[in-house]
Amino acid sequence: MKVIRAGPAGFCMGVRRAVELAEKELAAAALMVPRARVYSLGPLIHNPAVLEKLEKSGLSILDGSSEGVSLEGAVVIIRAHGVSPAVEEEIRGRGGRVCDATCPRVKASQIKARDLAARGRKVFLAGEKRHAEISGIRGYAPSCLVAGNPAEASAAAEKLYGAEPDARTALIGQTTMTPREYRAIADGIRAFFPDLEVVDTLCGAVRDRQDALRSLSGKVDAFLIAGGKDSANTRRLLALAEAAGKPAWLVEAACELPPEIRLYETVGVAAGASTPDDVVDGIERALYGV
Repeated sequence: MKVIRAGPAGFCMGVRRAVELAEKELAAAALMVPRARVYSLGPLIHNPAVLEKLEKSGLSILDGSSEGVSLEGAVVIIRAHGVSPAVEEEIRGRGGRVCDATCPRVKASQIKARDLAARGRKVFLAGEKRHAEISGIRGYAPSCLVAGNPAEASAAAEKLYGAEPDARTALIGQTTMTPREYRAIADGIRAFFPDLEVVDTLCGAVRDRQDALRSLSGKVDAFLIAGGKDSANTRRLLALAEAAGKPAWLVEAACELPPEIRLYETVGVAAGASTPDDVVDGIERALYGV
């Protein structure tokens, strides 16, 4: 079997920054007596192996079941996806200290959405309605219109046109979208608002991984996508591999390799933006039978 890696692996900048901030806070907490509590608001990143390592170092996850828990003296890390200003205030109100690990590109989208709305623009958000990144941006501009695909974008634009035909509009995208998805959503809005302002918010590191997978699709017989099953950018890599007509599987670790992968002579391996190098290396070693 021949194994070809599709482009870059390892953490993208925003994920690496979040992990490094968490490690720094955990190291500082370990020196305190009694040991300070360190939380992340939801899973810090979408990778089980990394989360397990951080949890062993003392990181706890705050979720819906943690409502009402006192955060006095604790550190709460805002994950790379970001949160709304209201959520940050709620944490501080419970006595917690906020460590903001929001990806800089996501933070830029939050501020841009707020500023556009303040200038009277009707802001469309291209992305998954329930994704944490979209929820956080909506906290900065509550009147945003969310569209997950061209049909939803066209329907929302048509409705807005019926109420405000002279509205000034802008579009901000979830950072993990493919450029093709983003353009299609923009076109759906432009059918009603030709002067739509499209803000470049897509993550370059994610785009590079998508482009690398496409360029490799003609050279391999099948794909393995390495990454967390809850990761939006990893799921998009899987969708791109399948759209290229290749058998493809999403695996979180080498132990999940499908037996049928041995039937293929050349296998491409692509990694999500929150997949560490050692996980990808382990998958490649397993493919080679090492």
